[in-house]
Amino acid sequence: MIENELIKEEGTVRSGMSVKLKIIGFFWMSVLVLLILLLPLYIAPAFQEAGRDSLKSVTVDSALLNKSRVKKKMRQLKNNVALLDRKLDHYLPHAPYIIINTTRNRFYLYDRKGVLLREGFCSSGSYTKLVSENRTWVFKTPKGRMTVLSKTENPVWAKPDWAFIEEGLPVPKAGDPSRYERGVLGDYALRMADGYLLHGTLYQRFLGMPVTHGCVRFGDADLKVVYQTLPVGAYVYIY
Repeated sequence: MIENELIKEEGTVRSGMSVKLKIIGFFWMSVLVLLILLLPLYIAPAFQEAGRDSLKSVTVDSALLNKSRVKKKMRQLKNNVALLDRKLDHYLPHAPYIIINTTRNRFYLYDRKGVLLREGFCSSGSYTKLVSENRTWVFKTPKGRMTVLSKTENPVWAKPDWAFIEEGLPVPKAGDPSRYERGVLGDYALRMADGYLLHGTLYQRFLGMPVTHGCVRFGDADLKVVYQTLPVGAYVYIY
């Protein structure tokens, strides 16, 4: 009898402990579930804030990068513009200049500000060909921008080889007195590169025609103004 009661009491105790354990287990399980449910509420804002900071950092870095690239590009553009300005300045006249139209055989003389001072007829290269045993000449006026290298009053013409060949005469040695002739070039001459000259002429009736051996001829009055206006270094534009 007593033994049966003890067994019942022990079963009751065990049953009570099992219930307590279940309650405790359910409590902690609930706490764990609650923590799991609440954890995102605390962690998500932190991740979002971190994400914003990271995005801000990336945005700032990208902006700085773009700004740096823009500044670099702007420097390159400014350098290119400055280079083009220097090139343009090299070609623009800063003194009186003259333009020669070899098609119409006319000249246009300007002051340093681009104001037309004088215009008139001139003569340029004939484009005729002279053939000798050793060489061929084509008498044309060079095109482009040339420069006045020197100026001479009462110039003396140093006759080249073609001048003798053209007349059917033997070619003298260099320095021979027969090579030098006065009065042929007029009162003034302005020398350019490769022996080309702006000079006068004995044949003013041919002005306005392409009859020269490459130099540009002017009438007496026009040549005097051109000579007095153009300094050494002045540009001569020929087209």
